[in-house]
Amino acid sequence: MRSFLLFIFLSTTLCLSAQKIYNGKVIDTNNSPLEDVNVIIEGTSTGTITDNSGNFSVSSNNENAILVFSALGFKTQKQQGGRNLAIVLQESSEILSEVVLVGTRNPRQTKLETPVAVDIVDVSKIKLTSAQTTANDLLANLVPSFNSNRQSSSDGTEHVDPASLRGLGPDQVLVLINGKRRHTTSLLNNQNTVGNGSVGTDLSSIPSAAIDRIEVLRDGAAAQYGSDAIAGVINIILKKNTGLEVGTTYGLTSEGDGETFNLNVNYGTKIGNKGGFINLTAEFNDRGKTSRSQNHNLVIYDQSDLGNFFAYDFSNDGARERDNELINAAGLTRDDFNFQIGDAAITNTQVFVNLELPTNENDTFYAAGGGNYRTGNGFGFRRLPSEGHVLELYPNGFQPMLESTVVDLSLIAGYKTKLGEWDFDLSNTNGYNQFDYGISNTVNDALGINSPTSFDAGGHTFLQNTVNLDFSKFDDTIMSGLGLAFGAEYRYENYTIYAGEEGSYIGNGANSFPGFAPNNEVDEQRSSVGIYADVELNFTDKFLVDVAGRFENYNDFGNTINGKIAARYKLTDAVVLRGAFGTGFRAPSLQQQYFNNIATDLVDGNLINGGTFRNDSEIAQTLGIPELKEETSTSISLGLTAKVTNNFQITLDAYKVDIDDRIIYTGSLGNDVYGDEISELQDILKPLGVSSARFFTNAINTSTAGVDLVMNYKVSLNEGALNFSLLYNHNETEVDDTLNNVPDIFVGQEDVYFGAQEKSLIESNNPQDKAIFTVDLTKNKFGVMLRNTYWGEITRNGFPFGGTQLHSGKVTTDLTGSYNINDNLSLTVGANNLFDVLPDEQIYDNSYFGVFKYASVQMGTTGAFYFARLNYKI
Repeated sequence: MRSFLLFIFLSTTLCLSAQKIYNGKVIDTNNSPLEDVNVIIEGTSTGTITDNSGNFSVSSNNENAILVFSALGFKTQKQQGGRNLAIVLQESSEILSEVVLVGTRNPRQTKLETPVAVDIVDVSKIKLTSAQTTANDLLANLVPSFNSNRQSSSDGTEHVDPASLRGLGPDQVLVLINGKRRHTTSLLNNQNTVGNGSVGTDLSSIPSAAIDRIEVLRDGAAAQYGSDAIAGVINIILKKNTGLEVGTTYGLTSEGDGETFNLNVNYGTKIGNKGGFINLTAEFNDRGKTSRSQNHNLVIYDQSDLGNFFAYDFSNDGARERDNELINAAGLTRDDFNFQIGDAAITNTQVFVNLELPTNENDTFYAAGGGNYRTGNGFGFRRLPSEGHVLELYPNGFQPMLESTVVDLSLIAGYKTKLGEWDFDLSNTNGYNQFDYGISNTVNDALGINSPTSFDAGGHTFLQNTVNLDFSKFDDTIMSGLGLAFGAEYRYENYTIYAGEEGSYIGNGANSFPGFAPNNEVDEQRSSVGIYADVELNFTDKFLVDVAGRFENYNDFGNTINGKIAARYKLTDAVVLRGAFGTGFRAPSLQQQYFNNIATDLVDGNLINGGTFRNDSEIAQTLGIPELKEETSTSISLGLTAKVTNNFQITLDAYKVDIDDRIIYTGSLGNDVYGDEISELQDILKPLGVSSARFFTNAINTSTAGVDLVMNYKVSLNEGALNFSLLYNHNETEVDDTLNNVPDIFVGQEDVYFGAQEKSLIESNNPQDKAIFTVDLTKNKFGVMLRNTYWGEITRNGFPFGGTQLHSGKVTTDLTGSYNINDNLSLTVGANNLFDVLPDEQIYDNSYFGVFKYASVQMGTTGAFYFARLNYKI
């Protein structure tokens, strides 16, 4: 044993003595140290990054190594390796030239050179001067084709904001972390909000303090990445920097609510001298609820003796006065009977890690991931005393509260090396999401005065595990460069629903949110295998063609083959044409296949039980609902990039995406659009204990077309810079008039199967036009940012009881000022939506008798938000 240890010691000593150490310091032209500069030994994957003093140290077996220095905003520079080097990087005026990782296997391409459109959001810098504290909110304010709105009175959707890219569904955009597939949530949006019937990825479960930048690929990429990448891909790149950074933010709205407190800590350090590092993040975010309610016209106390029911609109004269008398007698005011409408209260606690550990010049172990623990308090529909829900416990009615507990865990672990000329990458990515429901301040009518007032309502989980094996290489000796890549993927998914306590589901269940019952429980899984190949050939320095293909097999619905071709041609050194055509798909999620529950719907003022049934259930088969299959798509894009001057760049891209067999969440079948029973359907449904049934089915085809414009102009100043940017998106989506695969029994019931309201959620609930104009000035220690965002008009259809309303376009203004107190400490103060702009008030017919003053559209209903942020960095 002693001989073995001696052998190991001597071998290690000899290896270390054979390595040459290169070190030095990197500064800018003002002699200021540059942090987070990438230092790579040319021709290898060995490298490091500079610390907060600009220092670096890297070792290599190559005695004549060339070091490559690169950083966003600076020109890449090469230098013969040595000791105590002094490297001065020159500022780059090509502000769109960042190297991108998403959408290409060639790491040499920049935003102006890619054959498809890519946005890069530098989160680590932008979040210092923005009011937003989550990735969802940052992207909504910085990428015009990205939309995300907080929802109100929408069960679990209040707690996980649905987001969309290019007007498509939350489940039609793929999210990656460091290039690896991110899992979705276990939550299925089923409350007639944006993304109704879809399952998205919760971007807010990733702490923004852990993010270096976000790359948004605005093009279909299923041939490269697989299912879901129909609208595009969002690739979140985690931080690699060294040093300590602590930030804290406090803010509240102009109404004095929505109080927000954020505290985040990020720490990174080097591991060894081969470019290894570990970066750790902890973040706490607490957001208070907001209330945008008003007095309504619903009958508050029981007036059945006077023939007054439901709302004053249908009551006799004097109904409002009778309520006023009873309210005064109870010592209350009308405000006490307002519904809680606004943002839910959310508390997030998050930890994340990013790690790379090179073992030599070619071999690197890496890992990334973390956890998010979230609690939320949202609100259901208020139960008024006129409805008679166990008045012995709640004589004045009650406002049910939905309490969520969400646990989100993820881990990426992988190993990359070189096998000859090929880069080899083997990884495993595991993700888990659990969503628990609690309901309080409520009753179960079936239990009467013995009813508890709070319940455990059960919940659901989703697990995804993905194994990737990737090979790639770039050969610059073939023509002007040939990139080759191929690989395989195995993915396993598991979805469960578990029951709540008995009191939450017996009878009609707990008011507002009946719990999951034992007969709703689910434990389903599936697996898929995919293989892909990607060839990228630079015929000349000007002309590039990329061809990709992918085959996938799912054990539940079968096979799919998709392909893509993209090209780029440099008309001049300053003008580039680009375009792409591809096919794509999205596999039906396990949630869409197996979610089922009994819910309480409010139809024409009456509470009725409705069931959501599994797609493979007996009732689905009885009614002729077809089995779910994959959505398929074709997409085409054509774009132009132009470097008008070194300081002024433009990109313009047009696109069209056609999707066949999109999965929808049907209306409540069994009744007509007004909630009246259809006897033929009731004869089938009533033996099952429900009066209506909803399903997921491939029912519609859609066509989406639009254009993206990006303009950036930079003026260099003495010890500062002035940046202008104009970002614009126009997007239109149309649903085909003819529905697919409608069972014979529902012919004539198309307005229930997929009604006008559901259609408007897809076609017109997101702005067709969105523009963002930003002016950003930095000078010495001061900085000012002014951003105006135009939220285009939207149309909401309140069919069948409401009307069609056009909400006019609005402009919101964000203004922040920052000051660097010293080299380590900075202060930022500002306002998001400075002038307190809100969507148009809803027409009365769409407001549910005055309950909902505003709809959750455009910029949302939060209004002006004022904040202050301190950031300390060493």
